[in-house]
Amino acid sequence: MSGRGAGRQPKYQRIAEELRAAIESGEYGPGERLPGENDLMDAHGVARMTARQALGVLQAEGIVEARKGAGVFVRDFKPIRRRGIQRVAHSEWGEGRSIWATDAAGRELVVDSVEVSEEEAPAVVAGVLDLEEGARVCVRRRRYALDGKPVLLATSYLAADLVSGTPITQPDTGPGGIYARLEELGRKPVRFREEIRSRMPSGDEAGRLELPSGVPVVLVARTAFDAEGVAVEVNEMVLDSAAYVLEYGFEA
Repeated sequence: MSGRGAGRQPKYQRIAEELRAAIESGEYGPGERLPGENDLMDAHGVARMTARQALGVLQAEGIVEARKGAGVFVRDFKPIRRRGIQRVAHSEWGEGRSIWATDAAGRELVVDSVEVSEEEAPAVVAGVLDLEEGARVCVRRRRYALDGKPVLLATSYLAADLVSGTPITQPDTGPGGIYARLEELGRKPVRFREEIRSRMPSGDEAGRLELPSGVPVVLVARTAFDAEGVAVEVNEMVLDSAAYVLEYGFEA
């Protein structure tokens, strides 16, 4: 029965599986070029569209990337292990460390773009932060790159009345970042909530993250709450799905 099922599998998927297995076995290492469309057409006796679809499957999975005029290459990038619970612990930012540096695990993490502005709160954000309609918020937009590769877009929203005149409104928030500055204001985050979903990126997101065609993004919306249970920050993150492993550890 399994043989009949395999026979019904589209040819491009079978070719993609063979290429994936070759990559996993080390036949094609990081940065190496895969057989091109012409090679696959000759080796498997398929049409160009079938060969193109096979390579497209691996691109969509984030395993390979197409380089214009050069071919398709195995991605030379080690995924980031994002430990969702440990990274926001007070023991990290309370000691002046960046929670993003926790993700980097010693690799070169760069915030290569920071924009800070004061804007009218989007309706959803105003609801979470318990602000009146039309209230102003401090908006911090950042892009993070690891080993020279853009991997994350993050947008934080905080009530303007709360953070006005503090380093939170500056590009460099200082040691420990936003949460350390909130602690200095007496509004230390003590609880977090994260919501996760996935979708295809917008054109702007794909461009800013330099995503190959067909690669989805992971959306993480984190809300930070103070000791009174009041939300003090909403952080909307867009992650390159092929660059991250999301890890959550908790007691039974």
